[in-house]
Amino acid sequence: MEDTWTWRTVVITLVAPVAWGTTYVTTEGLLPDDRPLFSAAVRALPVGLAIVALRRRLPRGVWWWRSLVLGTCTMGLFFCLLFLAAYRLPGGLASTMTAMSPLVVMALAAVLAGEPPTRAGVVGAVVGVLGVALLVLRSDAAVDLVGVLAAAGAVGTSALGFVLLKRWDPPTDLLTLTGWQLTAAGLVLAPVALVVEGAPPALGTRNVVGYAWIGVVGTGLAYVCWFHGLTRMTAGATALVGLVNPVVGTLLGVLVMHEAFGPTQALGVTLVLGGVLAGQPAALAAVRRRRVSRLSHRTPTVEGCATASSRPTC
Repeated sequence: MEDTWTWRTVVITLVAPVAWGTTYVTTEGLLPDDRPLFSAAVRALPVGLAIVALRRRLPRGVWWWRSLVLGTCTMGLFFCLLFLAAYRLPGGLASTMTAMSPLVVMALAAVLAGEPPTRAGVVGAVVGVLGVALLVLRSDAAVDLVGVLAAAGAVGTSALGFVLLKRWDPPTDLLTLTGWQLTAAGLVLAPVALVVEGAPPALGTRNVVGYAWIGVVGTGLAYVCWFHGLTRMTAGATALVGLVNPVVGTLLGVLVMHEAFGPTQALGVTLVLGGVLAGQPAALAAVRRRRVSRLSHRTPTVEGCATASSRPTC
């Protein structure tokens, strides 16, 4: 797909990591404990079915299995592994590992989608990972092998799904495509959750509110905006925008859960945002054009030197 980067595209894509950044606070404060598979299924299936019913369009031909593959990679298996990592690892370590997603996306995009990574993109991703580490990683973070493998799996499966979406040109609008993937993800997750975790837990008002938020805003709206970016920007540039996720999560942790925030975290925020901006090739091109334009206005032309005798410096 052609890179049609604009600031409007970036702003729309930013809705996704901002919404995802609320997941930690929502999970901690509103969702039932120790039910990662159930939470993943509820996050995907209801909103997916609602979108399919609203759009009244089902996949055709190869898009039946493609929707299943994409839904499993970008949502189903990803949600499952992400929740497992969140339960098994400290939030800082899990966030730092998932922040490596842009580098994985760039590598897969080069192989599967013919999008070689740019130097600016790689540098931006490395700077962003460093910023996330400063932002959320703590020296007392305990390393759990299962949690580490789950986080690595979440990064790998989601990156594969995002790159495949770039390679497989969608046959429909983004809302319908999102509904197909969410439904596929929920149908894969629901029976697994039933077998592994047993019957669904009793839900209170807080749980319902939490699932409604994480399903409608943190999943349905977020993925429509994310796929908007993927279909208009390079996979690497889009993945870098996702690094805003831990920034939002950290700021909400400070505001809502009264977590500490000092100079180290402030430096982390600066590095993350700088890495995201530096990894946008079109943004850098716009800056270069502006510089060239300013220099052209300051430097007199040869014709101007020939006709303006009052300019002794020509």
